[in-house]
Amino acid sequence: MRIGLLGTGPWAEGAHAPALSEHTELDFAGVWGRRPDAAKELAGRFGTRAYDDVDALFADVDAVAVALPPGVQSELAVRAARAGCHLLLDKPLAPTVEQGRAVVDAVREAGVASVVFFTTRFQAVTEAWITEQAAVEGWFTARAEWLGAVFTTDSPFGASPWRREKGALWDVGPHALSVLLPVLGDVRRVAAAAHGPADTVHLVLEHTGGASSTLTLSLTAPPAAAGAAVELRGEAGAALLPRSPEGAVPALIRAADALLAAARTGRPHPCDAAFALRVTEILATAEGLLSEERP
Repeated sequence: MRIGLLGTGPWAEGAHAPALSEHTELDFAGVWGRRPDAAKELAGRFGTRAYDDVDALFADVDAVAVALPPGVQSELAVRAARAGCHLLLDKPLAPTVEQGRAVVDAVREAGVASVVFFTTRFQAVTEAWITEQAAVEGWFTARAEWLGAVFTTDSPFGASPWRREKGALWDVGPHALSVLLPVLGDVRRVAAAAHGPADTVHLVLEHTGGASSTLTLSLTAPPAAAGAAVELRGEAGAALLPRSPEGAVPALIRAADALLAAARTGRPHPCDAAFALRVTEILATAEGLLSEERP
Protein backbone atom coordinates (compact mmCIF):
# COMPACT_ATOMS: atom_id res chain seq x y z
CA MET A 1 0.00 0.00 0.00
CA ARG A 2 1.40 3.41 -1.02
CA ILE A 3 0.81 5.89 1.78
CA GLY A 4 1.42 9.61 2.13
CA LEU A 5 1.85 11.72 5.25
CA LEU A 6 0.04 15.00 5.84
CA GLY A 7 1.84 17.12 8.42
CA THR A 8 5.38 18.09 9.39
CA GLY A 9 5.15 18.97 13.09
CA PRO A 10 6.68 17.16 16.08
CA TRP A 11 4.06 14.37 16.01
CA ALA A 12 4.62 13.75 12.30
CA GLU A 13 8.38 13.87 12.76
CA GLY A 14 8.64 11.77 15.92
CA ALA A 15 5.87 9.21 15.40
CA HIS A 16 4.20 9.05 11.99
CA ALA A 17 7.20 9.31 9.69
CA PRO A 18 9.24 6.66 11.57
CA ALA A 19 6.24 4.30 11.73
CA LEU A 20 5.42 4.63 8.04
CA SER A 21 9.08 4.25 7.11
CA GLU A 22 9.59 1.13 9.26
CA HIS A 23 6.39 -0.68 8.24
CA THR A 24 7.23 -3.60 5.98
CA GLU A 25 3.93 -3.55 4.05
CA LEU A 26 3.78 0.17 3.36
CA ASP A 27 5.50 2.23 0.71
CA PHE A 28 6.05 5.64 2.32
CA ALA A 29 5.45 7.60 -0.87
CA GLY A 30 5.48 11.25 0.14
CA VAL A 31 4.95 14.12 2.55
CA TRP A 32 2.78 17.21 2.27
CA GLY A 33 2.75 20.03 4.81
CA ARG A 34 1.45 23.52 5.25
CA ARG A 35 5.12 24.61 5.40
CA PRO A 36 6.78 23.47 2.16
CA ASP A 37 10.31 23.84 3.54
CA ALA A 38 9.46 21.59 6.49
CA ALA A 39 7.92 19.03 4.12
CA LYS A 40 11.10 18.96 2.05
CA GLU A 41 13.27 18.54 5.14
CA LEU A 42 11.14 15.72 6.57
CA ALA A 43 10.87 13.96 3.22
CA GLY A 44 14.62 14.16 2.77
CA ARG A 45 15.27 12.62 6.16
CA PHE A 46 13.08 9.61 5.36
CA GLY A 47 14.02 9.17 1.73
CA THR A 48 10.67 10.07 0.24
CA ARG A 49 9.16 12.86 -1.86
CA ALA A 50 7.84 16.24 -0.77
CA TYR A 51 4.61 17.36 -2.40
CA ASP A 52 3.60 20.99 -2.89
CA ASP A 53 0.09 20.02 -4.02
CA VAL A 54 -1.91 17.89 -1.61
CA ASP A 55 -4.29 16.73 -4.34
CA ALA A 56 -1.32 15.45 -6.34
CA LEU A 57 -0.32 13.39 -3.31
CA PHE A 58 -3.86 12.00 -3.03
CA ALA A 59 -3.69 10.97 -6.68
CA ASP A 60 -0.41 9.10 -6.19
CA VAL A 61 -1.21 7.05 -3.08
CA ASP A 62 -3.64 4.45 -1.77
CA ALA A 63 -3.85 5.91 1.74
CA VAL A 64 -2.87 8.92 3.84
CA ALA A 65 -1.80 9.28 7.44
CA VAL A 66 -2.69 12.61 9.04
CA ALA A 67 -0.70 14.42 11.72
CA LEU A 68 -2.40 17.81 11.68
CA PRO A 69 -4.67 19.86 13.98
CA PRO A 70 -8.20 18.41 14.11
CA GLY A 71 -9.80 21.23 12.14
CA VAL A 72 -7.30 20.82 9.30
CA GLN A 73 -7.43 17.03 9.56
CA SER A 74 -11.19 16.84 9.13
CA GLU A 75 -11.20 19.02 6.02
CA LEU A 76 -8.36 17.14 4.33
CA ALA A 77 -9.73 13.73 5.38
CA VAL A 78 -12.94 14.46 3.48
CA ARG A 79 -10.95 15.43 0.38
CA ALA A 80 -8.68 12.40 0.67
CA ALA A 81 -11.60 9.98 1.07
CA ARG A 82 -13.33 11.45 -1.97
CA ALA A 83 -10.07 10.90 -3.87
CA GLY A 84 -10.26 7.21 -2.91
CA CYS A 85 -7.63 7.20 -0.16
CA HIS A 86 -7.88 5.06 2.95
CA LEU A 87 -7.41 7.11 6.13
CA LEU A 88 -5.09 6.72 9.13
CA LEU A 89 -6.26 9.60 11.30
CA ASP A 90 -5.46 11.00 14.72
CA LYS A 91 -7.61 11.90 17.66
CA PRO A 92 -9.69 13.98 18.05
CA LEU A 93 -11.33 13.33 14.71
CA ALA A 94 -12.59 16.90 14.40
CA PRO A 95 -13.24 19.96 16.61
CA THR A 96 -17.00 19.83 16.01
CA VAL A 97 -19.62 17.15 15.53
CA GLU A 98 -20.56 18.58 12.14
CA GLN A 99 -16.99 18.32 10.85
CA GLY A 100 -16.61 14.83 12.26
CA ARG A 101 -19.83 13.68 10.63
CA ALA A 102 -18.59 15.02 7.29
CA VAL A 103 -15.56 12.72 7.56
CA VAL A 104 -17.72 9.70 8.39
CA ASP A 105 -20.06 10.47 5.50
CA ALA A 106 -17.15 10.84 3.07
CA VAL A 107 -15.64 7.53 4.22
CA ARG A 108 -18.94 5.73 3.79
CA GLU A 109 -19.73 7.25 0.40
CA ALA A 110 -16.24 6.53 -0.98
CA GLY A 111 -16.08 3.01 0.46
CA VAL A 112 -12.61 3.57 1.94
CA ALA A 113 -11.25 2.21 5.23
CA SER A 114 -10.52 4.39 8.24
CA VAL A 115 -8.59 3.92 11.48
CA VAL A 116 -8.22 6.61 14.13
CA PHE A 117 -5.11 6.39 16.30
CA PHE A 118 -6.06 6.21 19.98
CA THR A 119 -2.65 5.27 21.38
CA THR A 120 -3.80 3.01 24.23
CA ARG A 121 -5.98 0.96 21.88
CA PHE A 122 -2.95 0.02 19.75
CA GLN A 123 -0.37 -0.77 22.42
CA ALA A 124 -0.17 -4.53 22.87
CA VAL A 125 -0.40 -4.67 26.67
CA THR A 126 -3.21 -2.17 27.08
CA GLU A 127 -5.14 -3.44 24.04
CA ALA A 128 -5.15 -6.93 25.55
CA TRP A 129 -6.27 -5.56 28.93
CA ILE A 130 -9.18 -3.65 27.37
CA THR A 131 -10.30 -6.75 25.47
CA GLU A 132 -10.09 -8.83 28.65
CA GLN A 133 -12.08 -6.35 30.78
CA ALA A 134 -14.73 -5.90 28.08
CA ALA A 135 -15.56 -9.59 28.49
CA VAL A 136 -16.07 -9.24 32.26
CA GLU A 137 -19.61 -8.62 33.48
CA GLY A 138 -20.79 -6.57 36.42
CA TRP A 139 -18.65 -3.45 36.31
CA PHE A 140 -20.08 -0.93 38.76
CA THR A 141 -17.93 2.16 38.35
CA ALA A 142 -14.66 3.39 36.91
CA ARG A 143 -12.30 6.31 37.29
CA ALA A 144 -9.94 7.60 34.62
CA GLU A 145 -7.21 10.17 35.18
CA TRP A 146 -5.25 11.52 32.23
CA LEU A 147 -2.93 14.18 33.60
CA GLY A 148 -0.50 15.73 31.17
CA ALA A 149 2.17 18.37 31.77
CA VAL A 150 2.17 19.76 28.24
CA PHE A 151 1.65 23.33 29.43
CA THR A 152 3.89 23.07 32.51
CA THR A 153 7.02 21.75 30.78
CA ASP A 154 8.95 22.49 27.61
CA SER A 155 6.89 19.96 25.65
CA PRO A 156 7.00 20.58 21.89
CA PHE A 157 3.19 20.32 21.92
CA GLY A 158 2.77 23.22 24.36
CA ALA A 159 2.74 25.82 21.60
CA SER A 160 -0.02 24.04 19.68
CA PRO A 161 -2.80 26.61 19.05
CA TRP A 162 -5.59 24.03 18.99
CA ARG A 163 -4.45 22.54 22.31
CA ARG A 164 -4.36 26.01 23.83
CA GLU A 165 -7.90 26.59 22.60
CA LYS A 166 -9.48 23.20 23.32
CA GLY A 167 -7.44 22.05 26.32
CA ALA A 168 -7.28 18.67 27.98
CA LEU A 169 -10.91 17.79 27.28
CA TRP A 170 -10.20 17.43 23.57
CA ASP A 171 -6.55 16.33 23.71
CA VAL A 172 -6.49 13.61 26.38
CA GLY A 173 -10.25 13.15 26.80
CA PRO A 174 -10.31 10.91 23.68
CA HIS A 175 -7.71 8.63 25.25
CA ALA A 176 -9.80 8.11 28.38
CA LEU A 177 -12.99 7.52 26.39
CA SER A 178 -11.25 5.06 24.07
CA VAL A 179 -10.56 2.86 27.11
CA LEU A 180 -13.89 3.27 28.91
CA LEU A 181 -16.37 2.89 26.04
CA PRO A 182 -15.42 -0.64 24.91
CA VAL A 183 -15.51 -1.85 28.53
CA LEU A 184 -18.51 -0.01 30.03
CA GLY A 185 -20.56 0.66 26.90
CA ASP A 186 -21.53 3.87 25.18
CA VAL A 187 -22.18 7.01 27.18
CA ARG A 188 -25.89 7.36 27.87
CA ARG A 189 -25.53 10.75 29.55
CA VAL A 190 -22.87 13.23 30.54
CA ALA A 191 -24.22 13.70 34.04
CA ALA A 192 -21.86 16.46 35.17
CA ALA A 193 -18.91 18.54 34.00
CA ALA A 194 -16.86 20.94 36.10
CA HIS A 195 -13.71 23.00 35.73
CA GLY A 196 -10.59 22.40 37.79
CA PRO A 197 -7.32 24.36 37.84
CA ALA A 198 -6.34 25.92 34.50
CA ASP A 199 -7.50 23.59 31.70
CA THR A 200 -8.35 20.71 34.06
CA VAL A 201 -11.88 19.32 33.79
CA HIS A 202 -13.86 16.70 35.69
CA LEU A 203 -16.64 14.65 34.06
CA VAL A 204 -19.22 12.20 35.38
CA LEU A 205 -20.60 9.78 32.79
CA GLU A 206 -23.45 7.27 32.79
CA HIS A 207 -22.89 4.25 30.54
CA THR A 208 -25.36 2.03 28.73
CA GLY A 209 -23.98 -0.98 30.55
CA GLY A 210 -25.26 0.45 33.84
CA ALA A 211 -21.95 1.66 35.27
CA SER A 212 -20.86 5.21 35.94
CA SER A 213 -17.40 6.69 35.44
CA THR A 214 -15.49 9.78 36.50
CA LEU A 215 -12.80 11.43 34.39
CA THR A 216 -10.14 13.95 35.43
CA LEU A 217 -8.32 15.45 32.46
CA SER A 218 -5.52 18.00 32.40
CA LEU A 219 -2.60 19.30 30.36
CA THR A 220 -1.43 21.61 33.18
CA ALA A 221 -0.58 19.10 35.89
CA PRO A 222 2.67 19.54 37.84
CA PRO A 223 5.26 17.37 36.08
CA ALA A 224 5.64 15.15 39.15
CA ALA A 225 1.89 14.45 39.10
CA ALA A 226 1.61 13.66 35.39
CA GLY A 227 0.46 10.25 34.25
CA ALA A 228 -2.56 8.18 33.27
CA ALA A 229 -4.58 5.72 35.33
CA VAL A 230 -7.81 3.79 34.83
CA GLU A 231 -9.41 1.74 37.60
CA LEU A 232 -12.48 -0.45 37.19
CA ARG A 233 -14.52 -1.78 40.13
CA GLY A 234 -17.35 -4.27 40.04
CA GLU A 235 -18.50 -7.77 40.88
CA ALA A 236 -15.13 -9.22 39.84
CA GLY A 237 -13.23 -6.82 42.10
CA ALA A 238 -10.87 -4.13 40.88
CA ALA A 239 -8.74 -3.90 37.74
CA LEU A 240 -6.07 -1.35 36.90
CA LEU A 241 -4.95 -0.40 33.40
CA PRO A 242 -1.36 -1.69 33.09
CA ARG A 243 1.48 0.52 32.01
CA SER A 244 2.66 -0.04 28.46
CA PRO A 245 6.39 -0.24 27.75
CA GLU A 246 5.77 0.78 24.14
CA GLY A 247 6.02 4.21 22.67
CA ALA A 248 4.00 5.75 19.88
CA VAL A 249 5.90 4.27 16.93
CA PRO A 250 5.14 0.57 17.57
CA ALA A 251 1.53 1.48 18.33
CA LEU A 252 1.24 3.42 15.08
CA ILE A 253 2.67 0.45 13.18
CA ARG A 254 -0.17 -1.64 14.66
CA ALA A 255 -2.67 1.04 13.65
CA ALA A 256 -1.31 0.80 10.11
CA ASP A 257 -1.74 -2.98 10.31
CA ALA A 258 -5.37 -2.36 11.27
CA LEU A 259 -5.85 -0.05 8.29
CA LEU A 260 -4.36 -2.62 5.92
CA ALA A 261 -6.69 -5.30 7.31
CA ALA A 262 -9.76 -3.08 7.04
CA ALA A 263 -8.87 -2.10 3.47
CA ARG A 264 -8.32 -5.73 2.44
CA THR A 265 -11.37 -7.25 4.13
CA GLY A 266 -13.86 -4.38 4.05
CA ARG A 267 -14.57 -4.98 7.75
CA PRO A 268 -14.51 -1.78 9.84
CA HIS A 269 -12.02 -1.58 12.69
CA PRO A 270 -13.45 -0.80 16.17
CA CYS A 271 -11.45 2.46 16.16
CA ASP A 272 -12.76 3.73 12.84
CA ALA A 273 -14.03 7.19 11.99
CA ALA A 274 -17.54 6.31 13.23
CA PHE A 275 -16.18 5.45 16.69
CA ALA A 276 -14.14 8.65 16.69
CA LEU A 277 -17.28 10.60 15.77
CA ARG A 278 -19.04 9.16 18.82
CA VAL A 279 -16.12 10.30 20.97
CA THR A 280 -16.43 13.75 19.39
CA GLU A 281 -20.14 13.87 20.22
CA ILE A 282 -19.44 13.08 23.89
CA LEU A 283 -16.70 15.72 24.06
CA ALA A 284 -18.97 18.31 22.46
CA THR A 285 -21.73 17.58 25.00
CA ALA A 286 -19.25 17.94 27.85
CA GLU A 287 -17.91 21.16 26.35
CA GLY A 288 -21.43 22.57 26.25
CA LEU A 289 -21.96 21.76 29.94
CA LEU A 290 -18.63 23.34 30.84
CA SER A 291 -19.51 26.53 29.00
CA GLU A 292 -22.71 26.76 31.04
CA GLU A 293 -20.81 26.15 34.26
CA ARG A 294 -18.29 28.95 33.76
CA PRO A 295 -19.68 32.48 33.19
